[in-house]
Amino acid sequence: MIVAYICYGSAHSSIVAASIHVGLLPNDRIPTFDEILSLPHYDLTEGNQIGIPFYMGIDEYDNDVYAIGAKSGRKIMMKAVRSFLKESGIGENEILLIDTLPAIGLLTKLGGMTSRRFKIISVGRPFTVYGIIKKYNNFLDIVNKVKSRLKELD
Repeated sequence: MIVAYICYGSAHSSIVAASIHVGLLPNDRIPTFDEILSLPHYDLTEGNQIGIPFYMGIDEYDNDVYAIGAKSGRKIMMKAVRSFLKESGIGENEILLIDTLPAIGLLTKLGGMTSRRFKIISVGRPFTVYGIIKKYNNFLDIVNKVKSRLKELD
């Protein structure tokens, strides 16, 4: 199965959730500032990379895990992928799409906009990390629910 965490710009929430899922971030404590900053693709995605899946690793159930940005079209993209799979005769159970944007708060949104859109990285990036740390339990909840579902399917 493919597990794809989806957010606005594939720079923050999908990267964090996918990283927890594959063990790049802890699931038993809040990560440090530096642990978050050291993640592959964290706060580095350029506009032309949105929509391109970033491979984040493989989980304990042998599922490939990705992070994808879809801007405001997350729900439409998810519907299109499911529809494409159905039309192609591929079961919906071959891919799991998870919207991670609800996990973040205003601090990460403002930091992300400052860093990625306005290119004021030295100001925006720290705000994104502090926002992620503040809402980290939301990410743990999302990933734990996904893993419970995957365990049932295994």
